[in-house]
Amino acid sequence: MTTGWHLVRKSAAALRERLVGWSRWQKRLFLMAADAGAASAAMVLAVALYGGQAFAVDVVLPLALLAAALTPALGWGGCIYRTVVRHIAAQIALRIALVSVATAGSLAILVALAPFMALPWQVFVGFAMTLTLALGGMRLAARTFLSPVSDRHASNVLIYGAGSAGVQAAQGLSSDPTCRVVGFVDDAEGRVGTRLAEWAVYGVTDLPRLVERLRVEIVLLALPSATRRRKQAIIAALEPLPVAVKTVPSLPEILSGTAPIGQMRDMRVEDLLGRDPVPAQPALLRASIQGRVVMVTGAGGSIGSELCRQIVALHPAGLILFEINEAALFHIEQDVRGLQSEHGAFPVTSVLGDVLDESLVEACLRQHGVHTLYHAAAYKHVPLVEHNVRGGIRNNVLGTWIAANAALEAGVERFVLISTDKAVRPTNVMGATKRAAEMIIQDFARRTAPEGAGRSGPGAVFSMVRFGNVLGSSGSVVPHFREQIENGGPVTVTHPEITRYFMTIPEAVQLVLQAGSMARGGEVFLLDMGEPIKIVDLATRMIRLAGFRVKWDAQVPGDIEIVYSGLRPGEKLYEELLIGEKKRDTEHPKIGCADESCVDSEQLHRWLDAVQSGVERLDISGLRYLLAELIPEYVPDEADWDSMSNGWEVEPVATEATLAELRPANRDVL
Repeated sequence: MTTGWHLVRKSAAALRERLVGWSRWQKRLFLMAADAGAASAAMVLAVALYGGQAFAVDVVLPLALLAAALTPALGWGGCIYRTVVRHIAAQIALRIALVSVATAGSLAILVALAPFMALPWQVFVGFAMTLTLALGGMRLAARTFLSPVSDRHASNVLIYGAGSAGVQAAQGLSSDPTCRVVGFVDDAEGRVGTRLAEWAVYGVTDLPRLVERLRVEIVLLALPSATRRRKQAIIAALEPLPVAVKTVPSLPEILSGTAPIGQMRDMRVEDLLGRDPVPAQPALLRASIQGRVVMVTGAGGSIGSELCRQIVALHPAGLILFEINEAALFHIEQDVRGLQSEHGAFPVTSVLGDVLDESLVEACLRQHGVHTLYHAAAYKHVPLVEHNVRGGIRNNVLGTWIAANAALEAGVERFVLISTDKAVRPTNVMGATKRAAEMIIQDFARRTAPEGAGRSGPGAVFSMVRFGNVLGSSGSVVPHFREQIENGGPVTVTHPEITRYFMTIPEAVQLVLQAGSMARGGEVFLLDMGEPIKIVDLATRMIRLAGFRVKWDAQVPGDIEIVYSGLRPGEKLYEELLIGEKKRDTEHPKIGCADESCVDSEQLHRWLDAVQSGVERLDISGLRYLLAELIPEYVPDEADWDSMSNGWEVEPVATEATLAELRPANRDVL
């Protein structure tokens, strides 16, 4: 019995392979012949059932031949032979029904015109119904037979959401050989217990039982208009289940045309955040951009490139892309020029240069009459900057001073520094350099403000924007986790208690654009980012939503292990957004600002002179000392202090005596 069944399956597989290998015209001709045969049989059956005394060979035979000829001809006109049978969808049923009705109507007209033939109208109604069922049934049977073996081992998909998005997703997946829709779940009582096409709608409370009974491997969230908080609650309920969670595109993606509603994609990390995106105010976005000439330094970076893309949609008078990396500059220029076809043309200038080239920066600002400058050129990776102190200080500190000074000399109206939460009570070189950059901008704002005024004078508004970790930026933890999960683990987390604030790149850029419009001079702007997220919780959720179990130790069964690698040099357990506690409201309800303390101008300029000297002398220990001198919160750990040997045969800026005064044991720190 088993051998016989095996031979049948083998023969069926061989026949399937042969049929699939036919040319397109061979398949169409075969299907047309099958339809002709089905039409003849349907006519014979209809006359037998409803024709009464008219059932005779001389009546049935010509009708059957006419039906056999008309059906393929009208089917060709109705385009029912253009659809690949293996990927046939429910929409073809309407075309088949129309072809059947048209065939029946044509036959009825011909019979009415023939004086020797009379048939009751029920014959043609019965023929249309029978032909519709026959043509549709043949195609469904063919689709089942011709589906490749991989279809039979496709992933079972349960769709969460029985609305229009869920239905479209099911229809789209029905032609995907790697997926098999097994039903819907919904929390609306009116939908539970109903059927959508061939699929049943179940209640959310049945989920655990359904996953086991239907062998569900993927749960697809078809809720494009749901808030992030609602998605968060659904994801939390799905986490304990052994399924991968995917989603359809969001409503903005669907409305913008960037993604079809029926498409299935992996969950993005922004879907895992516990807060909804902060909406932007269009008037604030446009205020410093529309009709203005704008320049972006670091235009090819994660933030800089998104700044450029959003600026294009705000109709500037011109855009200068300033970037030191040739490949990055090329890519952002191509993106900007591509977006211009949608939003309108304006002058775009790509400048391959270094922000440390003061003459080039100032020449660009003057030549193009720049009104607004966004300074995004900076080194941001904590471990790299920690081991490249000179490069970090040179780019982040001196680069900011040069860009700000050039902006002041060229008459730029608004200068916005892109800063980071790591500048607050910094424990690493990168954070300390960004705090020093903030102080430089504060000093420029103070020096350009009229006596006794609370804002900068005409043509000189200097401000800063400070935000947390940006999802999807280069070096972000999320792509790193995703890659580790795809490779089977382990997923590395530095510390079980480490937390971070997160925001999306579009959110960060909208914050920058709006803050630049609200600035009056010297403020630091902050986004309401909700509660910080534990990195280990983020890693755990990403593993579970990918359909894997977390393996905590050798005794607990699981798929992917989470390993704690230890804090990296200069890394903090948590980040803050404010140095002080005074934050005031702004025109935007979710954006606050603060005026933070700064050293006096004379002291800052002496410090900058010393930094310039240390950079020229390659004096790494002296540069660390200077950072600690300007920023009391920055205290390198003992290993850093012990390694502050000069490495270069030059006269150091800082002596061992001055370094000793700053060691952690001799200082009161928070």
